[in-house]
Amino acid sequence: MLKVGLTGNMGSGKSTIASIFSCLEVPVYHADEEAKKMYSREDVLNEAVSLAGAQILDRNGNLIRQALAEVAFSDPEILRALTQLIHPLVREDFRIWTGQFSQSPYLIHEAAIIFESGFRDEYDLVIHVSCPEEIAIERIEKRDKLPREKIRQRMQFQLPDQEKAALSDYVILNDGNTMVIPQALQIHKELSERST
Repeated sequence: MLKVGLTGNMGSGKSTIASIFSCLEVPVYHADEEAKKMYSREDVLNEAVSLAGAQILDRNGNLIRQALAEVAFSDPEILRALTQLIHPLVREDFRIWTGQFSQSPYLIHEAAIIFESGFRDEYDLVIHVSCPEEIAIERIEKRDKLPREKIRQRMQFQLPDQEKAALSDYVILNDGNTMVIPQALQIHKELSERST
């Protein structure tokens, strides 16, 4: 069974690509979603509060994700510390999750910061979803209702699109004009053949 990383910068549409692979009955692990769930653990939440401050909690003691993002993306040290807190937990969860799919030709681990977090060695191959920055910004504006300056601020914590593409084994162009389904189907065909 091949372990395939699926990555792409903010607004690239990697979740859309992941859903195509899911429709092809490929198991997909959504690392960013699983990372969010980790904050429901008391030990993780307490550590996050000690790093980012009590302003990340509402009056019931629940995490305010937007407040955490505001603090993290305005302080590289806090962002790094939160990454070091969450990523080992996600990595271990992924290893446990893969055990359910030993009969699958390959599985996909979708994560935004595969290269930035040092996760690359976990995979046999990596697919990068490439998208021009301006299109990505427009998508994020629409989706998250964030101002452009905040989007650009968050984007500086990612490797540039071209750099990620160069480090990847496959690249899917998702620029709004190029059809993505045929690209995904071709990769699916090659991965299915490689794993047999």
